[in-house]
Amino acid sequence: MFGRWDYSEVKVEDNCFKDYISLQTQKSQVFVPHTAGRWQVKKFRKAQCPIIERFVNALMFHGRNAGKKAMAIRIIRHSLEIIHLMTEKNPLEVIIQAVINSGPREDSTRIGHAGAARKQAVDVSPMRRVNTAIYLITIGAREASFRTMKSMSECLADELMNAAKVNIFSSLWSGK
Repeated sequence: MFGRWDYSEVKVEDNCFKDYISLQTQKSQVFVPHTAGRWQVKKFRKAQCPIIERFVNALMFHGRNAGKKAMAIRIIRHSLEIIHLMTEKNPLEVIIQAVINSGPREDSTRIGHAGAARKQAVDVSPMRRVNTAIYLITIGAREASFRTMKSMSECLADELMNAAKVNIFSSLWSGK
């Protein structure tokens, strides 16, 4: 990744995520997270999209940052540098651990007919856990950097490191 971090030393420890966090295929080991691939054409093809590119695409949501992929790639690159300086580890490992820790394991759905509906607890699929984790991490970083002195890269790096350590200072667990 960016000519600095190697994919070969990164492993997905959790068995349920092995098919949904793509690291070992040739297509997922990219130099720059901009493949211009059509990952939404088939139902589960976005699981083959490089995880860093999915973070880049998630950063481009909402408002004035929509569609600015070069800026999102720069934010990710600076965040990876910060993570490497702070933890002395491969930042790809930290990102994978953050995604694994941040995905919700249980959710609720509506069960019922017509007007009589109630909530029922259900397990969350691994694909939805990855999608939700990426979404929550990027939203938390965006809200943390809004109207503060910290840059988006610093907030994203903090969010990823806190989520990887399951730290309560992450906005995922603090309820912000």
